[in-house]
Amino acid sequence: MKQPLAYVHPEAQIADNVVIDPFVTIDKNVIIEEGTRIGSNATILEGARIGKNCKIFPGAVISAIPQDLKFRGEKTTVEIGDNTTIRECVTINRGTVAKGKTIVGSNCLLMAYVHIAHDCCVGDNVIIGNASQIAGEVVIDDWAILSGLVAVHQFVNIGKHVMISGGSLVGKDVPPYVKAARSPLSYVGVNSIGLRRRNFNNEKIREIQDIYRYLYQKGMNNSDATEAIEAQMTASGERDEIILFVRNSKRGIMKGYINPKDFGE
Repeated sequence: MKQPLAYVHPEAQIADNVVIDPFVTIDKNVIIEEGTRIGSNATILEGARIGKNCKIFPGAVISAIPQDLKFRGEKTTVEIGDNTTIRECVTINRGTVAKGKTIVGSNCLLMAYVHIAHDCCVGDNVIIGNASQIAGEVVIDDWAILSGLVAVHQFVNIGKHVMISGGSLVGKDVPPYVKAARSPLSYVGVNSIGLRRRNFNNEKIREIQDIYRYLYQKGMNNSDATEAIEAQMTASGERDEIILFVRNSKRGIMKGYINPKDFGE
C-alpha cells in the first residue's frame, strides 16, 4: 500500500503488500519484498535489497553512498534479510569495490541512530544498541549483542554470541562466546547467560570456559594457547571455531583484563 505523498521510482520493485507511509522516498534499483513496512520520512536509495517482513522506522536512510573517499560510483548494494527491524534514523551505507555489498542478516534489531558503514557483514539475530557506530568492513557474527554507544574500528571481527558492554571502544577482534567490557576493552568471561538462553547446556558452557582459560588465564601467548587447546581438549565445533577465529585474526584479539594494582599503580 503506497501513500500518495510518498515518492517511489517507477523502476523500483516493490511487493504488492509492502506498506509505504507518507513522505517516504524510494529510488530506482531497489527491491523490497513482501510484508515490509517503510515508515514516514525513511529514504531507500539505489542498491537496496530489503527482505520480507522488515520494519523500517521513520528517518532511516538505507543504501546511501559510502562515506569513503575511495568510492568512485561503482554499482554496489545493501542487502537486508527477513524480519529485521531498523529503528529511527539508522543509516546503512552500501558497499564499495572492496566487497561490493553491505549485509545485514535476518531477525536483527538495529536500534535508533545506529550507523553501519560500507562493506560490513552483520549476521543473523544480531542486536546493536542505540547510537552504536560500526566502521567499514566490520564483521559481526550471528547472535552478537552490542549495547548502546559502542564504536567499532574498521576491519574488526566480532564473533558469535558475543556481548559487548555499552560505551565500549572496539579496536581488536572479539572472539566468539565471550563478554567484553572495561577500558581498554577486555575479556570479562564467557557469555553464559546468553548461551543458556540459546540452549547451550552446562557441559558445553564449561567446555567453552576451559578453552578461554588457556587464552586468558594461563599466561600463554595466543599461538601457544591455541596449540595447547588443540592438543589437550577434545575436538568440537566450538573448540575449532575459537581456534580458527584466533589464528585468522588480523587485528589481534582483545586482551584479558589487567588490574593496575598488580603493578603497584
